[in-house]
Amino acid sequence: MRIARVAIFGVAAVAAVGASLLALNLAAPPPPEPIIITAQPAEPPIRLVDVLVASTDIAMGARVDDGLDWMKWPEDGASATLLRRDARPDAINELKGSIARQSFFAGEPIREAKLIKSDHGFMSAILPTGKRAIAVQIAADTSAGGFVLPNDHVDVIMSRERPAVGNSQPAGFVTETVLKNLRVLAIDQAIEEKDGERVVVGSTATLEVDPAQAEALTAAQRMTDKLVLSLRSLSDSVPGSPGYAAFLLEQANAPTDTKIRLVRYGKSTDITTRN
Repeated sequence: MRIARVAIFGVAAVAAVGASLLALNLAAPPPPEPIIITAQPAEPPIRLVDVLVASTDIAMGARVDDGLDWMKWPEDGASATLLRRDARPDAINELKGSIARQSFFAGEPIREAKLIKSDHGFMSAILPTGKRAIAVQIAADTSAGGFVLPNDHVDVIMSRERPAVGNSQPAGFVTETVLKNLRVLAIDQAIEEKDGERVVVGSTATLEVDPAQAEALTAAQRMTDKLVLSLRSLSDSVPGSPGYAAFLLEQANAPTDTKIRLVRYGKSTDITTRN
């Protein structure tokens, strides 16, 4: 009889505990729904290729012997004009002795069109096809106060004395712009600025001209004691600049031929210049 009572009390206790647990589960709020985070699709890796670049600054007219190196470059940005290692593995040795026709900055990709191989010096190497280089005497008072530097563009002005013609025309001076928008290749032996500063005032400017302009400039130098270089703004002298289109329009509307009459020992000669 005593065992039966203990069993009954045990069953009752278990039932009470079960009922309590059931009540607690019913009273508790439902658990929040789990937040599922989906991973973004991985972006494809950027494929890199080796491209030939300038390892140091290379000045215009300088040899590129020790200034080349390979650099990793995104394949999508490696255009056909760049030199890739997989296509030209020996490009550094092939280009040794080449001369830079334009300046390169460190890290800038090398384009073979900007290089030329030459055994005759840098001036003939940096001249574009069909162009000539001609030297004119200058001084500080005839070259924009000495501020004309290589790669600037200038107009060439000639001032000559006009003799008197009877009583109808007194003696005087005639000033003419002989040629316009010529690129300065060098001042004396310097073909570029040094750290952005002009060190000395040159006495000779080398200008880039075509054959007809070279003849006109030679004649103009014989007709006058000195020529004046008028410095042009970059905004109207370089292709792609804002005012270059206006310069071309001005040239198209102006007479293409200008005649200069040279009188020597009583004999006159007409010389035609083209701007």
